[in-house]
Amino acid sequence: MRRSALAMPVAAALLALVAAPAAAQPPTTTPIPAPKDPNAPPASAPNGPQPLGRAIGDAGTALSMIRLLPASAPTNTILPGYSDKLPKQSALEVGFGLSSAQVNSESYLATEHSIAQASPGGVAVQGKSPQSPGAVAQTSPPDNEKPMTFGLNPPQTPLDALVRIGLMNGSAHARWSETLGPCVSPLSDASTSVASLSLLNAIPTLPGTNDLTGKLTESKLGPEQLTALTDQLKALPGPLAELGGLLPGPNKGDGSLISVPNTLSTRSVVELVEIPGSANKAVRSTSTLQVASLNLLGGTPFAMSVNVVSQPTLQVTSTGDAKTSSVKYVAPVLEVKQGDKVLYKLDAAHPTFDVPIGIPLPNLSTQLPDALRKLPLIGDLANALPKDSPLLPKADELNRLRLDIGVLRLSIAGLQQKAEDMTQPFQGHQLAASARMLDLQVLPTQALGLPGLPSALAQVSLGEQVARAAAPTGGVVCGTADGPPAAKPPAPQEPKLAYTSAYQAIPMFWTGTTLLLVGVILVAALPARRIRRVRPTEGEADQP
Repeated sequence: MRRSALAMPVAAALLALVAAPAAAQPPTTTPIPAPKDPNAPPASAPNGPQPLGRAIGDAGTALSMIRLLPASAPTNTILPGYSDKLPKQSALEVGFGLSSAQVNSESYLATEHSIAQASPGGVAVQGKSPQSPGAVAQTSPPDNEKPMTFGLNPPQTPLDALVRIGLMNGSAHARWSETLGPCVSPLSDASTSVASLSLLNAIPTLPGTNDLTGKLTESKLGPEQLTALTDQLKALPGPLAELGGLLPGPNKGDGSLISVPNTLSTRSVVELVEIPGSANKAVRSTSTLQVASLNLLGGTPFAMSVNVVSQPTLQVTSTGDAKTSSVKYVAPVLEVKQGDKVLYKLDAAHPTFDVPIGIPLPNLSTQLPDALRKLPLIGDLANALPKDSPLLPKADELNRLRLDIGVLRLSIAGLQQKAEDMTQPFQGHQLAASARMLDLQVLPTQALGLPGLPSALAQVSLGEQVARAAAPTGGVVCGTADGPPAAKPPAPQEPKLAYTSAYQAIPMFWTGTTLLLVGVILVAALPARRIRRVRPTEGEADQP
């Protein structure tokens, strides 16, 4: 009952947690209902011993997030006039391999003190997230000695055009002590793992046809180039939504835009850790991702691999003091390779790499090998040609005989963080941070002049991480405070009866007897009073 009741808000919060940029705000929980009468007492009050520890923290990790039409849908709100002030959301967000750990000692509902959830996936349509099947969530209190787990082999769904996913496993463990509160281990811990993953098997925001005659009305190309482009698009074996047949789609092409052939996993943890030189604890939220490598356009002549040299880890620790609180981030280092050649190294100093998507013009297409003649050209032509190809010496010249209609932009999303002192719900310090291991965007160029085309056709994020932590000044106190004593019912009082008991009757008897004796003595001591009798006259009775 408890898990099903929380599944909807937790799933929505989970997608919001991994999708939104970092903000120094405590996790969203059930709001405290206001009483009808402002002077009314609170709905409930603590009873018995209460834990002293107060802590707020959450961590969220997503293996992948797909966003179609990013920043295109307005954010709905019940407050009038605020929709225009809030950042816009994606028309569709699909997340996979989601793990979330949340702790909030200040939550109104006791079952929201500690929440852990592992989910195979989730969907948000313009910010609205339905319940995701197969997820496991655990809440505390009461305390849970063992975690909840799931194993899922996802069936075929209509979302296969966007993503295909292999066997998934997950675990969620939430704990809370009735007397020590968050001072337990583990506190909130969630993890997921995926055997294999392929993303963007089609790009739904592009036309499902390769005949764009008369549709490129906003293209910046000249009339001759525009005619050449439409003619070459018609010759492609698949529609533009499948990148001319490179992606699987309904035509079952050879590759996906991104695929992960090996197991990858996420873990989100909120815990209390020692503060050097203090008996109190700090709140630490950690998001970790484990992935070895991924492929771009695997199975095609333009296949590239991205090797993850260093695994990204995001860790936020709050001691309650800005001077000793910290954000630690191990930034990923990614090597983009094609075959044995390293094309680019993505790191904090070089965060972006663009791969062009081009259509060969007729003069180029006639010179290309049969395997490349009727396909879009991804990246530098020299990287797709065989090593013994006679075209290699003039590859740079041939690259000019193409029209680039899009760009694959690979980027590392840098660390974003925010810190602030807080006064509510307790005096302390709060930290928040977010990062993404890899963003891949499909961007159109000015040559692809379709009306209403967005600035970004699709966006895939791999390894999206968010962490927040807040602790009271001085740290989290692990102990128990005596709560207010329970109201005792008044002791029953015996009714006061008449003076009938022996202990009450004996004093009355002797008092009465004494008074009677005193009266007899007084009467006996007084002189006798003479009584005069008058003889009655005739006709009258004797009178005294």
